[in-house]
Amino acid sequence: MSNIKALQWRYATKKFDPNKILSSEKINILKEAFNLTATSYGLQPLKMVVVRNKQLQEQLKTASWEQQQLNTASHVLVICIEKKVDKHFIEQYFKRVKHIRETPDEILDPFKKSLVDSFESKAEEEVHAWALNQAYLTLGTLLTVCATEEIDACPMEGFEPNKYDELLNLDAHNLKSVLALPVGYRAEDDMFSEFKKVRRPLDDVIIEVN
Repeated sequence: MSNIKALQWRYATKKFDPNKILSSEKINILKEAFNLTATSYGLQPLKMVVVRNKQLQEQLKTASWEQQQLNTASHVLVICIEKKVDKHFIEQYFKRVKHIRETPDEILDPFKKSLVDSFESKAEEEVHAWALNQAYLTLGTLLTVCATEEIDACPMEGFEPNKYDELLNLDAHNLKSVLALPVGYRAEDDMFSEFKKVRRPLDDVIIEVN
């Protein structure tokens, strides 16, 4: 499928076929897409939990106001943000840059210092909001890749993060859940698959500047 046809094909799947399971190859594509997503400064203040456990999916469903996407999906991807983006976190990023690109310290150090100073001056709520923006960037990438790979998905904010954090033991990893993405293959009786897309006309959402 072309990108546009793929995006026309996709929809927020409300009911998955529980008997159809994504292959490890498909899941690996989504893992790679997650890791390759653009993030501010390239810092990647995110991790993704891949859930493939029906008992746990049932518990996630309970923590998501009984939405059936959670327990009928092949897998549930939970996008999490780092609770702390501090000097150590930023220094680890620059170590990776130096290792992979062999960039000299004299070039990296001024940028590293400016980032450390910037983040140390931010309130915790400001850093949280910044990290959350990166999570939404990642969600957009995953939805697009799902469409091109003909993987059905349903982006979700509607869950109780504290319960997700407890079920997934996220405190131990210094993480907080912010978004969920059940993935798999649509059920034949999901009536939403037949709904026409409702979008504003192009000339109402695009402004041309020549």
